Amino acid sequence: MAAPRQLIAIDVDGTLIHEDESISEVVVEQVLRVREAGHEIMLATGRSWESAGPIMQRIGLDSEYVVCANGALTMKRDADEPDGYRRHHVETFDPTEVLETIRPALPTGSFMVEDATGFRRYTEGMTDWELTHAEQVPFEQLAVHPATRVVVVSPQHDEEEFLDIVERMGLHKVSYSIGWTAWLDIAPDGVNKATALERVRGWLEIPNTRVVAVGDGRNDIDMLRWAAAAGRGVAMGHAPDEVKRAASEVTASVDNDGVARLLESIS
Repeated sequence: MAAPRQLIAIDVDGTLIHEDESISEVVVEQVLRVREAGHEIMLATGRSWESAGPIMQRIGLDSEYVVCANGALTMKRDADEPDGYRRHHVETFDPTEVLETIRPALPTGSFMVEDATGFRRYTEGMTDWELTHAEQVPFEQLAVHPATRVVVVSPQHDEEEFLDIVERMGLHKVSYSIGWTAWLDIAPDGVNKATALERVRGWLEIPNTRVVAVGDGRNDIDMLRWAAAAGRGVAMGHAPDEVKRAASEVTASVDNDGVARLLESIS
């Protein structure tokens, strides 16, 4: 008899893939094995669909749903679409107020706004980000369209200094998370990976005791707490302590194939 189906959500950067965007063969093998065993294994990422989709293609994953933009966008498999997926659920907000709040506090920061179609508008200095389906614009043009996410990068600040600046800004009416380095990821109020995955769990009719989530970043904290409440919230071994505290267990680091080690425990 097959084991009851589980919903397994995997973060991408620093969890599934290495910094150089390589993926360990043993991780790919385990992802495909778990899928073939009948479980619903999917990505839950801060990436846009335009950069998450190619990762799925590389590993041969065709999940029913994909959570992108830290929960603001959920894609659904659809054979009638050119890339096999359609935008199934999108949440947006007016980025004007948050941009006007942030710019005085981080006047030398670089900004990027992603709209409901996945198109990205960015200011000078966003060179380290994936910028396909995007255009560079003046700061004043960033808020022309409703946004699924706003990203702010300020590499001249160290992590602690940046955390302090963000705290003092007092951002309201949005959800936000702070990355490994000095970057800030802002989503619509109350939207994160956990809210999107809870929606997916309901659509798939999988009990909350059968959910597993694994991640390594601060934008994974809500997701790990959500999974750990009744299932398994798993932090990567290299994750910051605050991420590990949100989890119910810790696996190995990405360099030691932590995702593969987790998936080996799932039959």
